[in-house]
Amino acid sequence: MIEKILEDALFAAIAAIGFSAISNPPRRAYLFCALIAAVGHSSRYMLMNPSLAGINIIAASAIASFIVGTMAVLLSPRAKVPAETFLFPSLLPMIPGIYAYKAFGGLAMCVIHNSETDYLHYFYLFSTNGLICMFIILGMVIGGTLPTFIFRHVTYRATR
Repeated sequence: MIEKILEDALFAAIAAIGFSAISNPPRRAYLFCALIAAVGHSSRYMLMNPSLAGINIIAASAIASFIVGTMAVLLSPRAKVPAETFLFPSLLPMIPGIYAYKAFGGLAMCVIHNSETDYLHYFYLFSTNGLICMFIILGMVIGGTLPTFIFRHVTYRATR
């Protein structure tokens, strides 16, 4: 079990470094992005694991995003960069790509099929996966930005 958690953390850290490289942050920010993404993604993994907490993906993503946001805000003064420098690349590995892909696939199949039963089946797939994707992203946005408002005094001190 610990091996799976560490593996999840490692791959999230690698992805976060790649996503952060796109925005060209200072070199000192890469380690923080990797650490925050690893903790956030592995916490979502542990929250979703049936033997640990067994929470659904929407709630687990919101809680893990709150953890990521809190870490980004609290570590930003230490790195002397804005919290968003850590927040966005650390959240990107948690984007629900498979649900978005399945939603788009269901929508495309709705357009192709003419029979009502096939259309309803594919519309069901589109709406189910689309709603799950939308609520995961909404939870991530709320969970990730809430610490910015809670720790307001720390947030604006980071770049002074």
